[in-house]
Amino acid sequence: MGKARVFIDGQEGTTGLRIRHMLDGRDDVDVLLIPPADRKNAAARADYLNQVDVAILCLPDAAAAEALELIDNSATRVIDTSTARRVDPQWVYGLPEIGSDHRDAIRHAPRVANCGCYPVSFILAVRPLIEAGLLRRDAPLTINAVSGYSGGGRKMIEAYDASDPAAREGDARLPFSLYGLLGEHKHVAEMWKFSLTEQAPLFTPSVVHAFCGMVVSIPIPAAHFTGTGVDMSDVYAAWSTAYRDAPMVQLVDPQRPDGALRSAFLDIDRLSYGNCVELSVWGDERGLVLTGRLDNLGKGASGNAVQCLNLMLGFDEATGLL
Repeated sequence: MGKARVFIDGQEGTTGLRIRHMLDGRDDVDVLLIPPADRKNAAARADYLNQVDVAILCLPDAAAAEALELIDNSATRVIDTSTARRVDPQWVYGLPEIGSDHRDAIRHAPRVANCGCYPVSFILAVRPLIEAGLLRRDAPLTINAVSGYSGGGRKMIEAYDASDPAAREGDARLPFSLYGLLGEHKHVAEMWKFSLTEQAPLFTPSVVHAFCGMVVSIPIPAAHFTGTGVDMSDVYAAWSTAYRDAPMVQLVDPQRPDGALRSAFLDIDRLSYGNCVELSVWGDERGLVLTGRLDNLGKGASGNAVQCLNLMLGFDEATGLL
């Protein structure tokens, strides 16, 4: 059997470039790259899309939909990194750690919708607690999250790269900023569906002047847990059971948390340029704070797409990622 053939439609975008870098040098896949002059040529793109084992769409929602219309070969499987199909029942949601059955679903899926970056931490932190009966399904959950500016796509990257030092009294950095305040964030639907919560979480995203990296925190008052004695060790035990066979999930032992901190701070960039997500739990008798830390372009985008690709091609899921 020859190498698996992979085409990245959107090979010059932020997500596509990272996937290309991850696959570069691997001897088990052959990455087909369309000439720059043909990147907007529908006929040329269709030729590439229909001759590969897996096409990875690294495109905005509308452009990804156009790419799907160009595929007329049922043998071409697809990983779509855009937003539009993540809760579509015709697609398999691309977050392998949801469970062993879900890994099998990805392995055999003709169409996989890669997860969003913010939902990774929320879903993986909350879902096992609901499944274990520790957290009420009807708990009203709040998410506070901060990302590097690459998570906002080309326009946000350009805004940060173009920050005017003169306008900011010699400081070229845009400040810590909230965004997505004028409407529901595009990630909320998948957070709600795959976390198993009964109501959508209240989500406040923010961005800082770091290219990549992400920290997501979910503060949960004690009353939202079941029973009267849920503590950090219970959460850690549930996570340990859920992720015992998950190579891309790192857990911080609440009895030995110092290794996760930098001078008492849980910083944004500890896992930058990596492909794992780190889960930790903090708090006291008043309640707990669940946190997830990852690279928004790694496990939050490109790294997760390659993990799904590995599963779809029959490779170990961590191939080329650790």
